[in-house]
Amino acid sequence: MKIAIPTVNGRLNMHFGHCVAFTLLDINPESKTITATTELDAPPHEPGLLPPWLAERGVNMIIAGGMGQRAQQLFNAQNIEVIVGAPAEDPETLVKAYMAGALEPGQNACDH
Repeated sequence: MKIAIPTVNGRLNMHFGHCVAFTLLDINPESKTITATTELDAPPHEPGLLPPWLAERGVNMIIAGGMGQRAQQLFNAQNIEVIVGAPAEDPETLVKAYMAGALEPGQNACDH
């Protein structure tokens, strides 16, 4: 499993489409451990570009602070699950909370 988190300065960027980077974390679901972490510069902001771009990199899930409904639909069409409303924490903290069943999403920070 591979989880993508939009980041700025090493923390979750609350506005998904305007992040400067993505942190990709490879997860072993059986042991619930992070096996690899990669940071990639985000491509230029262009509607509809990110879903196939992340799918090509093997992403299965996105943890975001905020994301519009249309973007969520485009990710779902690429078989990428989306969790919105996450707090602005570092990627490892978010993924560990998710794996422990303790990630408590709040309000979608970009519900438009």
